[in-house]
Amino acid sequence: MNEQKGILITIEGPDGAGKTTQLQALTSFLQAQGIPFLATREPGGGGYVGQKIRELLLSPESGRIFPRAEALLYAADRAQHMEEVILPALRQGTWVVCDRFVDSQLAYQGYGRQLDIPGFLRPLNQLVTGGLEPDITFLILVAAEEGLARVIKSRGDSPDRMEQEKIEFHERVCAGYEKLAKEHPQRIVLLDGMQPANLIQEKVRKSLTPFLENRK
Repeated sequence: MNEQKGILITIEGPDGAGKTTQLQALTSFLQAQGIPFLATREPGGGGYVGQKIRELLLSPESGRIFPRAEALLYAADRAQHMEEVILPALRQGTWVVCDRFVDSQLAYQGYGRQLDIPGFLRPLNQLVTGGLEPDITFLILVAAEEGLARVIKSRGDSPDRMEQEKIEFHERVCAGYEKLAKEHPQRIVLLDGMQPANLIQEKVRKSLTPFLENRK
C-alpha cells in the first residue's frame, strides 16, 4: 500500500496581518476533517537549534544584524526546519501548515532589506529547500500602518526586532508581498486582512477543496 505524500500549506503576511488567527482556524478545520497535520513556524520550527536562531533573530537585544547575515541565519533556520520537521512529516503523508516560509524571506530580506533576490536569495533557498515549494500559500495583506497598529495593540511596548523597523521597511515588505502574489497566482491565494476573520476562513477552506477531494 502506497503511503500518501502530505501537502505543504504556508500562511504569509506582514506583521499584524492576522496570520495566527487564520492558522488556528485552519488547523481546527483540518482536525475536524480527520486530516493528519502538523502546525509549525519560521523561524524557530526546527527544535532546539531553530528556537535559538529565532531568539537571535527576533530579540531586540541582538542589536544590529547585517542584512546578508540576517538572511543566512533565516536560511540556517529553514535548513534545520526542513530536515527535522517538514520533510519527515510530508514523507509520512502529514499535511504541514507553516506560519511563514520562503516567501517571507523574499519579502523581508529581499524587498525589505533590498538584497539581491535572483542572484542571492533564490539560489540560497533552492539550496536549503531542494526546490520544495508550498502546494498552496495563503497571503493575508493589510497596509503596513494597520499591521503595526495591531502589533502595538496586541504586544504593547514589547515589539520584536523586526517589528521595530521603520515604517518604510514595512511598506517595502508589503509591496514585495503584492509582487510575489502577482508572480505566483497559481499558488498564492491573496486574502484581504481587513475583512472579518470568518470570511477569510471561508475563502481558505474553499481554496482547499481540490486538495480535500484528491485526498478522498
